[in-house]
Amino acid sequence: MSTLQQKPSTVLFDLDGTLIDTAPDFIRCLNALRQQCGLAALPAEQIRRSVSNGARAMIEIGFGLTPDDRDYLERHSTFLDLYEAGVAEETVLFPGIAELLDWLEQQEIPWGIVTNKPERFTAPLLAALALDSRCAAIICPDHVSQRKPHPESLLLACKQIGADPASGIYVGDHRRDIEAGHNAGMKTIAVRYGYIEHPEEVDQWQADLIAETVRDLTNLIQYR
Repeated sequence: MSTLQQKPSTVLFDLDGTLIDTAPDFIRCLNALRQQCGLAALPAEQIRRSVSNGARAMIEIGFGLTPDDRDYLERHSTFLDLYEAGVAEETVLFPGIAELLDWLEQQEIPWGIVTNKPERFTAPLLAALALDSRCAAIICPDHVSQRKPHPESLLLACKQIGADPASGIYVGDHRRDIEAGHNAGMKTIAVRYGYIEHPEEVDQWQADLIAETVRDLTNLIQYR
């Protein structure tokens, strides 16, 4: 396993499926909505694999609806309201992430969050997990004109932190995260433990490094 050879200027994380396990709340909300509609609950793993694809994917999985379908907007809106009402009921840090963040802070390496999750959900979620006061930057789609994989959000985070992107790291569990990192000129780490429909495809994303587990991620970031 390769490791970094120098201290990074910053470590930026995607949120869902990388830093925190939000799947339990997505699963709970989607199945609650299905129950409201007289439908049986879906298997948790079926939902979990697509959490990183956002609410649109949840509605497609839960009801077979796309944005062009008549009932899509109503289901989408109701789902988001359910999620907002209980955004952190079951969400937790992935095991080992707390220790990784502690280590970064001990090493005086600023870390931040760059996510496609709207601020409406991100802010209360990070507050509930007591992360909002610890991270050096929190960038949501609300703060930029273009979402990942465009590099704007990563470059904004680096600017806020005062970090050189060329010596920074972006960690994510989706192809768009790796593309965004490359587009920003950062080193990238893909995490295979995230919400990935086909984990074998991670090898095709051209990430600089791949972490199978949080322990692997920690080992990769702890430069030699």
